Amino acid sequence: MIAAFMTAYFLHLVAAASPGPAILMAARVGLRDGMQTSVFLAAGIAVGALFWAVAALFGLAVLFRAAPGLMWGFKLAGGLFLMWLALQMWRDADADVETPENIKTPTPFAAFWCGVATQLANPKPAVFFGAIFVGTIPTDASPLWVLALLGAILINEFACCTIVARLFSIEHIRRGYLRLKYIIDRGFGGILALLGLKVAFT
Repeated sequence: MIAAFMTAYFLHLVAAASPGPAILMAARVGLRDGMQTSVFLAAGIAVGALFWAVAALFGLAVLFRAAPGLMWGFKLAGGLFLMWLALQMWRDADADVETPENIKTPTPFAAFWCGVATQLANPKPAVFFGAIFVGTIPTDASPLWVLALLGAILINEFACCTIVARLFSIEHIRRGYLRLKYIIDRGFGGILALLGLKVAFT
């Protein structure tokens, strides 16, 4: 049972650390808004991942297989949301910011829900948890075992996003961001838009 737990744990850790909308958002918020805001964003991303994991345990993948149109619609909606976020980044690139104090930092609540929404807008975690992750859970796993694994998912997601945000929130890196804000914000926006297109149409 311990071997199965570690397999599921490390499989998810690799998935959580892989580049995607959540990691991109953690980097951008760490760079633009600092570490304190990033903690709330990371918590939201972790809660979003937990939602997908619990949904997979309750048969979400079966529902998507039974109704492919539902999955397609969800992917389209998620992709459009990510592209909307990308548009906000693109527009924000035009803001004239000279000092970190002039950056309008999101509230903790807004940062948390941005994390949740970013994670839920990406149906790829649903595919991962439903098609891969659930298959690593033994059929005779106890409720306590499953709860421990769900707790590990929370920790993995929170830790990965927090580490990325911390790297990008280092003061001299943020100062460099302010000097290149226009280019960096549009770069982040462009990458997120491409991820949104990929989510919607693949």
